[in-house]
Amino acid sequence: MVSAEAARNVVGVIGNVISFGLFLSPVPTFYKIFKNKAVEDFSPDPYIATVLNCMFWVFYGMPFVHPDSILVVTINSVGLVLELIYLAIYYTYASKHRNGRKKVLIGLAGEVIFVAIIVAITMLTLHTHTKRSLMVGVICDIFNIMMYCSPLTIMKKVITTKSVKYMPFYLSLTNFLNGCIWTAYALIKFDVYILVSNGIGAVSGLVQLILYGIYYRTTPKDDDVKASEVQMSGTNAASSRV
Repeated sequence: MVSAEAARNVVGVIGNVISFGLFLSPVPTFYKIFKNKAVEDFSPDPYIATVLNCMFWVFYGMPFVHPDSILVVTINSVGLVLELIYLAIYYTYASKHRNGRKKVLIGLAGEVIFVAIIVAITMLTLHTHTKRSLMVGVICDIFNIMMYCSPLTIMKKVITTKSVKYMPFYLSLTNFLNGCIWTAYALIKFDVYILVSNGIGAVSGLVQLILYGIYYRTTPKDDDVKASEVQMSGTNAASSRV
């Protein structure tokens, strides 16, 4: 009989694979930026937000905050590196974009300062795993929920235009699967902080899929917007993470 810990590890590895795929979803966008040597109308905001999200989840998964969460640390460490690479590419080609480079630098600097303050408060004032997990977990959930709910503007657009061209199917499907797998991970060895945000993420992904099914047939077939080039608000940030 498979132990709960073994099952949790298997589910966590699957979650890492799915999340890794979501972290790679911006690659077409940044390939386009690299190819055109310009950031055009793309915004760095989702990637800056994802950096903050990843930093907090890495801190949450540390043994001195929430033990036995190595799989949370691994995927968010990978995500952090990838998001920094995306921002480096953006910064390189944002020379002609008004305030583009300034936004990246100020955003990252502000996040580092904010995370450093939270780390200092957590480590200096809270001396048990339970208290540390509570503080960091609540912060992680707040940002994760914000990111999972960020496609609400896109869903509204789908309803008003009766077109799914701005909501790529595979991205919505992967978001749904990602939320489900991490919800299962949290339930096997109960972790309320991973459960709450990813449970909401699973519901958000399901709603997106339902909308896709409803409005797919009413979407004009001559739309020239390619799914790989659509930048959904917060998609790369979040909805993709633990």
